[in-house]
Amino acid sequence: MRTRVLRHADYRRMRWKNGGGWTTELTAFPADAQDFDWRVSIAEIGSDGAFSPFPGCDRHIALLEGIGMELGFAGGETVRLDQRLRFVPFAGEAEAYGKLISGPVRDFNVITRRDACHAEVLHRPLVGPMVFLPDAATWFVFLASGSAVVRSGSIAQTIESGESVLLSPDPAGDRVLVDGGGEVIIARFVAPADHGGER
Repeated sequence: MRTRVLRHADYRRMRWKNGGGWTTELTAFPADAQDFDWRVSIAEIGSDGAFSPFPGCDRHIALLEGIGMELGFAGGETVRLDQRLRFVPFAGEAEAYGKLISGPVRDFNVITRRDACHAEVLHRPLVGPMVFLPDAATWFVFLASGSAVVRSGSIAQTIESGESVLLSPDPAGDRVLVDGGGEVIIARFVAPADHGGER
């Protein structure tokens, strides 16, 4: 697998699509494209307000820092995001409104364009080595806390909390080990056909 370690300097801070706040883009594919196939970001929410619409996309969102917020949808459904890194999926075209519970929050977002790919998003403890074998998927690993060493072949790189690693398909590449202690968010991106055509 092709391995790229992403430091804080590699991330991009930008305005929300609707201009209502700020987000830090950790990575996206294609890079620097306005119409991405997938994107991973951390949003800063300082006040109540509407979420940006992403028609044709699927979203996964989880509380990263703060007390939490209540996510309300146009149909009347509400979801309370007050458990750290418990991911909630919803359609990008849904009209969503965030109401803060007590003070500002930062949330973790994974967005995929439905006709281009599907994402599996997990929050896991990191206790010792985690092995990623070469396959057709793209993997993104965000170190939510702790520290780790990323090993690919003879190359070893240390990452700290808030940094991440992007693993891209390469049949001739080595397996990758993420070895350390803490907790990680893992997103696995696959083509819709590899997911059985599910939405």
